[in-house]
Amino acid sequence: MKAVIVEDEEIIAKVLVNTIRKVDDSIEIVDILPSLKVARKWFGNNAEPDILFMDIQLSDGVSFDLLEQYKLTCPIVFTTAYDEYAIRAFKVNGVDYLLKPVEEEDLKKAIDKCKNIVSHKSAPVADIQSLIQSIANPGAIANKYKQRFVVNVRNQWMPIQVKDIACFAKEVLNYIYLYNGEKYMMDISTLDEVEEVVDPNQFYRANRQFIINVDAIQSVKPIENSKLIVKLKEPNQKFEIDMSREKAPQFKKWMDR
Repeated sequence: MKAVIVEDEEIIAKVLVNTIRKVDDSIEIVDILPSLKVARKWFGNNAEPDILFMDIQLSDGVSFDLLEQYKLTCPIVFTTAYDEYAIRAFKVNGVDYLLKPVEEEDLKKAIDKCKNIVSHKSAPVADIQSLIQSIANPGAIANKYKQRFVVNVRNQWMPIQVKDIACFAKEVLNYIYLYNGEKYMMDISTLDEVEEVVDPNQFYRANRQFIINVDAIQSVKPIENSKLIVKLKEPNQKFEIDMSREKAPQFKKWMDR
């Protein structure tokens, strides 16, 4: 089966290629298209592939513009790092997606589904227009995310407004750190659960230990091997949060919106 990748970050594209080859060596990567401009030219001169792997947010626009121009019938695996609302829309509409950084198990399941669609010559279910509207109007789905967390303080319940949270941190237990430096223990057992209920435009999963608020970031420093160190503003400046080279390009794009 032939596949094309639309991805504007070279490192992420290379990682995706290697992961695809690892989980399914029967797939041939025909080309990697680094922008909408290049993708438009490519699809104007070539037949569509069997499978298309496509980033949502590209440096020169949104990938759905390409789908409006070319009525592609091949199954598409979308990739995204922070548009959680888009992921939820895909789930509702039965479209495959990959959350960056790509997990091998998720990739294998997505490829298997696409191969099944191709072999049975069935059309994937997708409401692209609804999805475009979701991305263009994030405020319309803001009420899907938590506005507050309830914590237990000296045997009393106390609400913490999400807008006051600088970061979520996994230490021995899971904690909330506020902008004023106050720290509260959460009842939620994993940061994965937290990530599901906070606005991905405001909070970013930096690594296994931290979910950070964009407004709490003081600075970002590149270090060796293209990794990053994220430092938070006072009084949480003690946190210097490391981020992998795979996440670095998409994190920069997430901040620079």
